[in-house]
Amino acid sequence: MASEKPTVVVTCTAPVNIAVVKYWGKRDEELILPINSSLSVTLHQDQLKTTTTAAISRDFTEDRIWLNGREEDVGQPRLQACLREIRRLARKRRSNGLEDPLPLSLSYKVHVASENNFPTAAGLASSAAGYACLAYALARVYGVDSDLSEVARRGSGSACRSLYGGFVEWQMGERPDGKDSVARQVAPESHWPELRVLILVVSAEKKPMGSTAGMQTSVETSALLKFRAEALVPARMAEMTRCIRERDFQAFGQLTMKDSNQFHATCLDTFPPISYLSDTSRRIIQLAHRFNAHHGRTKVAYTFDAGPNAVIFTLDDTVAEFVAAVRHSFPPESNGDKFLKGLPVEPVLLSDELKATLGMDPIPGGIRYIIATQVGPGPQVLDDPGAHLLGPDGLPKPAA
Repeated sequence: MASEKPTVVVTCTAPVNIAVVKYWGKRDEELILPINSSLSVTLHQDQLKTTTTAAISRDFTEDRIWLNGREEDVGQPRLQACLREIRRLARKRRSNGLEDPLPLSLSYKVHVASENNFPTAAGLASSAAGYACLAYALARVYGVDSDLSEVARRGSGSACRSLYGGFVEWQMGERPDGKDSVARQVAPESHWPELRVLILVVSAEKKPMGSTAGMQTSVETSALLKFRAEALVPARMAEMTRCIRERDFQAFGQLTMKDSNQFHATCLDTFPPISYLSDTSRRIIQLAHRFNAHHGRTKVAYTFDAGPNAVIFTLDDTVAEFVAAVRHSFPPESNGDKFLKGLPVEPVLLSDELKATLGMDPIPGGIRYIIATQVGPGPQVLDDPGAHLLGPDGLPKPAA
Protein backbone atom coordinates (compact mmCIF):
# COMPACT_ATOMS: atom_id res chain seq x y z
CA MET A 1 0.00 0.00 0.00
CA ALA A 2 1.34 3.37 -0.99
CA SER A 3 -0.16 5.03 2.09
CA GLU A 4 1.81 2.85 4.52
CA LYS A 5 4.10 5.02 6.62
CA PRO A 6 7.32 3.30 7.59
CA THR A 7 7.14 4.59 11.19
CA VAL A 8 4.50 6.13 13.43
CA VAL A 9 5.48 7.66 16.77
CA VAL A 10 3.14 8.95 19.50
CA THR A 11 4.00 10.40 22.91
CA CYS A 12 1.45 10.71 25.71
CA THR A 13 1.35 11.56 29.37
CA ALA A 14 -0.99 10.08 31.98
CA PRO A 15 -1.76 10.93 35.61
CA VAL A 16 -1.55 9.18 38.96
CA ASN A 17 -4.85 8.56 40.73
CA ILE A 18 -5.45 8.13 44.45
CA ALA A 19 -8.43 6.04 45.56
CA VAL A 20 -10.69 7.48 48.27
CA VAL A 21 -12.82 4.31 48.21
CA LYS A 22 -10.20 1.59 47.84
CA TYR A 23 -9.99 -1.36 45.49
CA TRP A 24 -8.40 -4.40 47.11
CA GLY A 25 -8.97 -7.91 45.85
CA LYS A 26 -9.81 -9.48 42.51
CA ARG A 27 -12.53 -11.93 41.56
CA ASP A 28 -10.64 -12.81 38.37
CA GLU A 29 -6.84 -12.68 38.43
CA GLU A 30 -6.33 -12.88 34.68
CA LEU A 31 -8.88 -10.29 33.57
CA ILE A 32 -8.21 -8.18 36.70
CA LEU A 33 -11.83 -7.89 37.80
CA PRO A 34 -12.27 -6.38 41.27
CA ILE A 35 -14.41 -7.68 44.13
CA ASN A 36 -15.72 -4.15 44.72
CA SER A 37 -16.12 -0.82 42.91
CA SER A 38 -13.75 2.04 43.75
CA LEU A 39 -13.53 5.80 43.41
CA SER A 40 -10.46 7.94 42.91
CA VAL A 41 -9.13 11.45 42.48
CA THR A 42 -6.85 12.14 39.49
CA LEU A 43 -3.77 14.16 40.46
CA HIS A 44 -2.29 16.93 38.33
CA GLN A 45 0.35 15.93 35.79
CA ASP A 46 2.41 19.06 36.43
CA GLN A 47 3.57 17.25 39.58
CA LEU A 48 3.11 13.52 38.92
CA LYS A 49 2.93 11.84 35.56
CA THR A 50 4.14 9.04 33.36
CA THR A 51 5.36 9.94 29.86
CA THR A 52 5.28 7.15 27.26
CA THR A 53 6.42 7.07 23.66
CA ALA A 54 5.16 4.24 21.44
CA ALA A 55 6.56 3.70 17.96
CA ILE A 56 5.66 1.11 15.34
CA SER A 57 7.82 0.52 12.30
CA ARG A 58 8.22 -2.06 9.57
CA ASP A 59 11.94 -1.98 10.43
CA PHE A 60 11.49 -3.23 14.02
CA THR A 61 12.21 -6.94 14.40
CA GLU A 62 10.67 -7.43 17.88
CA ASP A 63 8.54 -5.69 20.51
CA ARG A 64 10.75 -3.89 23.07
CA ILE A 65 10.12 -1.75 26.15
CA TRP A 66 12.25 0.58 28.27
CA LEU A 67 11.19 1.86 31.69
CA ASN A 68 13.03 4.84 33.18
CA GLY A 69 15.91 4.21 30.75
CA ARG A 70 16.33 0.47 31.44
CA GLU A 71 15.16 -2.23 29.03
CA GLU A 72 12.56 -4.49 30.65
CA ASP A 73 11.24 -7.92 29.73
CA VAL A 74 8.57 -7.37 27.08
CA GLY A 75 7.22 -10.86 27.82
CA GLN A 76 5.66 -9.82 31.15
CA PRO A 77 2.13 -11.28 31.11
CA ARG A 78 0.40 -7.98 31.90
CA LEU A 79 2.28 -6.10 29.22
CA GLN A 80 1.45 -8.84 26.73
CA ALA A 81 -2.22 -8.69 27.75
CA CYS A 82 -2.32 -4.93 26.94
CA LEU A 83 -0.58 -5.41 23.59
CA ARG A 84 -2.84 -8.30 22.60
CA GLU A 85 -5.96 -6.35 23.55
CA ILE A 86 -4.94 -3.24 21.56
CA ARG A 87 -3.99 -5.31 18.51
CA ARG A 88 -7.30 -7.18 18.76
CA LEU A 89 -9.23 -3.88 18.86
CA ALA A 90 -7.21 -2.57 15.92
CA ARG A 91 -7.95 -5.71 13.87
CA LYS A 92 -11.62 -5.51 14.81
CA ARG A 93 -11.75 -1.91 13.65
CA ARG A 94 -10.04 -2.87 10.40
CA SER A 95 -12.47 -5.74 9.75
CA ASN A 96 -15.44 -3.46 10.43
CA GLY A 97 -14.35 -1.66 7.29
CA LEU A 98 -13.90 1.66 9.11
CA GLU A 99 -11.58 3.94 7.20
CA ASP A 100 -8.40 4.03 9.23
CA PRO A 101 -6.41 7.27 9.11
CA LEU A 102 -3.26 5.20 9.65
CA PRO A 103 -3.73 1.97 7.68
CA LEU A 104 -0.60 0.55 9.24
CA SER A 105 0.28 -3.05 9.06
CA LEU A 106 -0.77 -4.78 12.26
CA SER A 107 2.23 -7.02 11.96
CA TYR A 108 4.54 -4.11 12.80
CA LYS A 109 6.45 -4.50 16.05
CA VAL A 110 6.26 -1.78 18.68
CA HIS A 111 8.95 -0.05 20.74
CA VAL A 112 7.85 1.62 23.97
CA ALA A 113 9.77 3.93 26.30
CA SER A 114 8.22 5.14 29.54
CA GLU A 115 9.40 7.48 32.30
CA ASN A 116 7.93 8.54 35.63
CA ASN A 117 8.73 11.92 37.17
CA PHE A 118 8.24 10.37 40.66
CA PRO A 119 9.55 7.24 42.48
CA THR A 120 8.39 3.93 40.95
CA ALA A 121 6.84 1.15 43.09
CA ALA A 122 6.95 3.21 46.29
CA GLY A 123 3.20 3.23 46.82
CA LEU A 124 2.62 6.29 44.62
CA ALA A 125 0.43 4.48 42.08
CA SER A 126 3.14 4.29 39.44
CA SER A 127 1.61 1.21 37.80
CA ALA A 128 -1.75 3.00 37.38
CA ALA A 129 -0.18 5.95 35.56
CA GLY A 130 2.17 3.64 33.65
CA TYR A 131 -0.45 1.28 32.23
CA ALA A 132 -2.96 4.07 31.53
CA CYS A 133 -0.24 5.84 29.55
CA LEU A 134 0.74 2.63 27.77
CA ALA A 135 -2.88 1.89 26.76
CA TYR A 136 -3.40 5.48 25.59
CA ALA A 137 -0.17 5.61 23.56
CA LEU A 138 -0.70 2.17 21.97
CA ALA A 139 -4.28 3.10 21.07
CA ARG A 140 -3.08 6.24 19.30
CA VAL A 141 -0.32 4.45 17.46
CA TYR A 142 -2.58 1.60 16.27
CA GLY A 143 -5.55 3.85 15.51
CA VAL A 144 -7.91 2.44 18.17
CA ASP A 145 -10.58 4.78 19.55
CA SER A 146 -12.77 2.56 21.76
CA ASP A 147 -13.06 2.66 25.56
CA LEU A 148 -9.62 1.75 26.90
CA SER A 149 -10.74 0.68 30.40
CA GLU A 150 -10.24 -2.96 29.53
CA VAL A 151 -6.78 -2.48 28.03
CA ALA A 152 -5.47 -0.42 30.96
CA ARG A 153 -7.17 -2.69 33.51
CA ARG A 154 -5.41 -5.75 32.11
CA GLY A 155 -2.11 -4.06 32.98
CA SER A 156 -3.02 -2.77 36.44
CA GLY A 157 -6.53 -2.64 37.86
CA SER A 158 -6.40 0.94 39.07
CA ALA A 159 -4.92 2.07 35.73
CA CYS A 160 -8.40 2.26 34.20
CA ARG A 161 -9.15 5.12 36.63
CA SER A 162 -6.16 7.10 35.28
CA LEU A 163 -7.85 7.29 31.86
CA TYR A 164 -9.96 10.22 33.08
CA GLY A 165 -9.32 13.47 34.89
CA GLY A 166 -11.16 14.72 37.96
CA PHE A 167 -13.09 12.19 40.04
CA VAL A 168 -13.41 8.69 38.63
CA GLU A 169 -15.45 5.61 39.45
CA TRP A 170 -14.31 2.11 38.49
CA GLN A 171 -17.50 0.04 38.31
CA MET A 172 -16.74 -3.52 39.37
CA GLY A 173 -19.20 -4.91 36.83
CA GLU A 174 -20.92 -8.27 36.97
CA ARG A 175 -20.16 -10.01 33.70
CA PRO A 176 -17.60 -12.84 33.80
CA ASP A 177 -15.91 -11.47 30.66
CA GLY A 178 -15.34 -8.09 32.35
CA LYS A 179 -16.93 -6.02 29.58
CA ASP A 180 -18.85 -3.97 32.18
CA SER A 181 -15.88 -3.49 34.52
CA VAL A 182 -15.06 0.00 33.28
CA ALA A 183 -14.07 3.44 34.52
CA ARG A 184 -16.21 6.55 34.14
CA GLN A 185 -15.86 10.13 35.27
CA VAL A 186 -18.01 11.24 38.22
CA ALA A 187 -16.98 14.92 37.96
CA PRO A 188 -14.37 16.79 35.88
CA GLU A 189 -11.17 18.29 37.33
CA SER A 190 -12.73 21.78 37.19
CA HIS A 191 -15.56 20.73 39.53
CA TRP A 192 -13.83 21.36 42.89
CA PRO A 193 -11.13 23.98 42.28
CA GLU A 194 -10.33 24.55 45.99
CA LEU A 195 -9.36 20.93 46.62
CA ARG A 196 -5.63 20.40 47.22
CA VAL A 197 -3.52 17.28 47.63
CA LEU A 198 -0.32 16.89 49.64
CA ILE A 199 1.78 13.76 49.22
CA LEU A 200 3.96 13.13 52.25
CA VAL A 201 6.79 10.91 51.02
CA VAL A 202 7.92 8.78 53.93
CA SER A 203 10.01 6.36 51.97
CA ALA A 204 10.77 6.02 48.29
CA GLU A 205 11.98 2.42 48.55
CA LYS A 206 10.12 -0.45 46.93
CA LYS A 207 7.47 -1.81 49.26
CA PRO A 208 8.00 -5.14 51.06
CA MET A 209 5.02 -6.90 49.47
CA GLY A 210 3.60 -5.88 46.10
CA SER A 211 -0.10 -5.15 45.76
CA THR A 212 -0.82 -8.16 43.57
CA ALA A 213 0.49 -10.76 46.02
CA GLY A 214 -1.02 -8.89 48.97
CA MET A 215 -4.46 -8.77 47.40
CA GLN A 216 -4.49 -12.43 46.56
CA THR A 217 -3.67 -13.42 50.15
CA SER A 218 -6.32 -11.03 51.49
CA VAL A 219 -9.01 -12.49 49.21
CA GLU A 220 -8.09 -16.00 50.35
CA THR A 221 -7.86 -15.33 54.09
CA SER A 222 -9.61 -12.13 55.22
CA ALA A 223 -13.25 -12.42 56.33
CA LEU A 224 -13.26 -8.64 56.90
CA LEU A 225 -12.36 -8.03 53.23
CA LYS A 226 -15.36 -10.03 52.02
CA PHE A 227 -17.65 -8.18 54.45
CA ARG A 228 -16.23 -4.82 53.34
CA ALA A 229 -16.70 -5.55 49.63
CA GLU A 230 -20.25 -6.88 49.92
CA ALA A 231 -21.80 -5.02 52.83
CA LEU A 232 -20.05 -1.64 53.02
CA VAL A 233 -18.53 -0.47 49.74
CA PRO A 234 -21.77 -0.05 47.71
CA ALA A 235 -23.13 2.51 50.22
CA ARG A 236 -19.72 4.17 50.49
CA MET A 237 -19.55 4.60 46.71
CA ALA A 238 -22.92 6.35 46.72
CA GLU A 239 -22.00 8.55 49.69
CA MET A 240 -18.56 9.47 48.25
CA THR A 241 -20.19 10.40 44.93
CA ARG A 242 -22.61 12.65 46.82
CA CYS A 243 -19.77 14.30 48.79
CA ILE A 244 -17.91 15.08 45.57
CA ARG A 245 -20.98 16.35 43.69
CA GLU A 246 -21.90 18.65 46.62
CA ARG A 247 -18.27 19.51 47.43
CA ASP A 248 -18.93 18.52 51.05
CA PHE A 249 -15.37 18.44 52.39
CA GLN A 250 -16.33 17.45 55.96
CA ALA A 251 -18.08 14.27 54.87
CA PHE A 252 -15.61 13.63 52.03
CA GLY A 253 -12.67 13.85 54.44
CA GLN A 254 -14.18 11.63 57.11
CA LEU A 255 -15.20 8.93 54.65
CA THR A 256 -11.78 9.04 52.96
CA MET A 257 -10.03 8.45 56.31
CA LYS A 258 -12.44 5.73 57.40
CA ASP A 259 -12.05 3.89 54.12
CA SER A 260 -8.26 4.09 54.29
CA ASN A 261 -8.29 2.81 57.87
CA GLN A 262 -10.56 -0.04 56.90
CA PHE A 263 -8.43 -1.04 53.93
CA HIS A 264 -5.41 -1.30 56.25
CA ALA A 265 -7.54 -3.22 58.75
CA THR A 266 -8.26 -5.82 56.04
CA CYS A 267 -4.49 -6.04 55.46
CA LEU A 268 -4.01 -6.79 59.16
CA ASP A 269 -6.92 -9.27 58.98
CA THR A 270 -5.06 -11.09 56.20
CA PHE A 271 -3.16 -14.18 57.32
CA PRO A 272 -0.24 -13.82 57.68
CA PRO A 273 -0.94 -10.12 58.27
CA ILE A 274 0.33 -7.42 55.92
CA SER A 275 1.36 -4.03 57.21
CA TYR A 276 2.04 -1.27 54.70
CA LEU A 277 2.06 1.54 57.29
CA SER A 278 5.24 2.54 59.09
CA ASP A 279 5.61 4.23 62.48
CA THR A 280 5.85 7.54 60.62
CA SER A 281 2.61 6.76 58.76
CA ARG A 282 0.84 6.21 62.08
CA ARG A 283 2.21 9.49 63.44
CA ILE A 284 0.87 11.31 60.39
CA ILE A 285 -2.57 9.83 61.16
CA GLN A 286 -2.26 11.14 64.72
CA LEU A 287 -1.12 14.54 63.44
CA ALA A 288 -4.15 14.83 61.14
CA HIS A 289 -6.63 13.95 63.90
CA ARG A 290 -5.04 16.39 66.36
CA PHE A 291 -4.98 19.12 63.73
CA ASN A 292 -8.70 18.55 63.06
CA ALA A 293 -9.49 18.41 66.78
CA HIS A 294 -7.76 21.77 67.27
CA HIS A 295 -10.04 23.30 64.61
CA GLY A 296 -13.15 21.46 65.79
CA ARG A 297 -13.86 20.08 62.30
CA THR A 298 -12.34 18.00 59.52
CA LYS A 299 -9.88 20.28 57.73
CA VAL A 300 -7.45 17.61 56.50
CA ALA A 301 -8.00 13.98 55.51
CA TYR A 302 -5.39 11.27 54.99
CA THR A 303 -5.42 8.18 52.84
CA PHE A 304 -2.74 5.51 52.43
CA ASP A 305 -2.47 3.04 49.59
CA ALA A 306 -0.31 -0.10 49.76
CA GLY A 307 2.72 1.78 51.09
CA PRO A 308 3.80 4.12 53.90
CA ASN A 309 3.34 7.44 52.05
CA ALA A 310 0.42 9.62 53.13
CA VAL A 311 -1.83 11.45 50.71
CA ILE A 312 -3.54 14.39 52.40
CA PHE A 313 -6.67 16.06 51.00
CA THR A 314 -7.49 19.57 52.16
CA LEU A 315 -8.79 22.88 50.83
CA ASP A 316 -6.54 25.66 49.55
CA ASP A 317 -7.12 27.84 52.63
CA THR A 318 -5.68 25.13 54.94
CA VAL A 319 -2.59 24.07 52.97
CA ALA A 320 -0.11 26.57 54.45
CA GLU A 321 -1.02 25.86 58.08
CA PHE A 322 -0.95 22.09 57.64
CA VAL A 323 2.40 22.17 55.82
CA ALA A 324 3.73 24.20 58.77
CA ALA A 325 2.35 21.55 61.16
CA VAL A 326 4.11 18.81 59.18
CA ARG A 327 7.37 20.79 59.21
CA HIS A 328 7.00 21.27 62.97
CA SER A 329 6.39 17.55 63.61
CA PHE A 330 8.86 16.18 61.05
CA PRO A 331 11.54 18.85 60.66
CA PRO A 332 13.54 18.37 57.45
CA GLU A 333 17.06 17.18 58.26
CA SER A 334 19.08 18.68 55.45
CA ASN A 335 16.90 19.60 52.48
CA GLY A 336 14.93 22.43 54.06
CA ASP A 337 14.75 24.29 50.75
CA LYS A 338 13.79 21.16 48.77
CA PHE A 339 11.37 19.80 51.38
CA LEU A 340 8.37 21.16 49.49
CA LYS A 341 7.92 20.35 45.80
CA GLY A 342 5.13 21.19 43.39
CA LEU A 343 2.69 24.04 43.95
CA PRO A 344 4.13 26.97 45.94
CA VAL A 345 3.02 27.25 49.59
CA GLU A 346 3.50 30.44 51.62
CA PRO A 347 5.29 29.75 54.92
CA VAL A 348 3.20 30.55 58.02
CA LEU A 349 3.87 30.40 61.74
CA LEU A 350 1.98 27.91 63.90
CA SER A 351 0.06 29.23 66.90
CA ASP A 352 1.26 28.06 70.33
CA GLU A 353 -2.19 26.53 70.92
CA LEU A 354 -1.88 24.36 67.83
CA LYS A 355 1.67 23.33 68.76
CA ALA A 356 0.38 22.33 72.18
CA THR A 357 -2.50 20.34 70.67
CA LEU A 358 -0.14 18.51 68.32
CA GLY A 359 1.96 17.68 71.36
CA MET A 360 4.36 15.41 69.53
CA ASP A 361 8.09 15.07 69.89
CA PRO A 362 9.48 16.13 66.53
CA ILE A 363 11.00 13.36 64.39
CA PRO A 364 13.68 14.94 62.21
CA GLY A 365 13.79 13.46 58.72
CA GLY A 366 10.65 11.35 59.26
CA ILE A 367 9.20 12.79 56.08
CA ARG A 368 11.61 13.10 53.17
CA TYR A 369 9.62 15.66 51.22
CA ILE A 370 6.12 16.90 50.40
CA ILE A 371 4.62 17.18 46.91
CA ALA A 372 1.86 19.80 46.76
CA THR A 373 -0.58 19.27 43.91
CA GLN A 374 -4.25 19.49 42.90
CA VAL A 375 -6.88 17.65 40.88
CA GLY A 376 -5.93 17.32 37.23
CA PRO A 377 -6.94 16.13 33.75
CA GLY A 378 -6.70 12.72 32.08
CA PRO A 379 -4.11 11.55 29.54
CA GLN A 380 -2.74 14.01 26.98
CA VAL A 381 -1.03 13.60 23.62
CA LEU A 382 2.17 15.66 23.25
CA ASP A 383 2.39 17.15 19.77
CA ASP A 384 5.99 18.33 20.10
CA PRO A 385 8.30 15.79 18.38
CA GLY A 386 11.03 16.95 20.76
CA ALA A 387 9.07 15.28 23.58
CA HIS A 388 9.54 11.78 22.11
CA LEU A 389 11.54 9.46 24.37
CA LEU A 390 12.59 7.35 21.36
CA GLY A 391 14.92 8.61 18.64
CA PRO A 392 14.47 8.09 14.88
CA ASP A 393 16.22 4.71 15.25
CA GLY A 394 13.49 3.54 17.65
CA LEU A 395 15.90 3.42 20.61
CA PRO A 396 15.73 5.59 23.75
CA LYS A 397 17.28 9.01 23.27
CA PRO A 398 20.41 9.46 25.40
CA ALA A 399 19.68 11.29 28.66
CA ALA A 400 20.22 15.02 28.27
